Amino acid sequence: MQKKENNISSDLQKFIEKFEPNKFKMLARGIEIRGNSDLHRSIIFAKELIERLKLKLTVHHSAEMALYGGFEVVYA
Repeated sequence: MQKKENNISSDLQKFIEKFEPNKFKMLARGIEIRGNSDLHRSIIFAKELIERLKLKLTVHHSAEMALYGGFEVVYA
């Protein structure tokens, strides 16, 4: 179990290093990225980055999050 948690944590770290979000908040299950001026483009880039790096992460977003230009990247 410990090894799996370390892999997931390193996946999230890799994502943060490559995505380089200006503003994000750590969550128990991942991160919340806020303040995106082009939310649609940022979400697509995040999904492509996760797929390209084969990370065990997924993107979650809602209409409420869109109001402040935010979305979540959480452990899959």
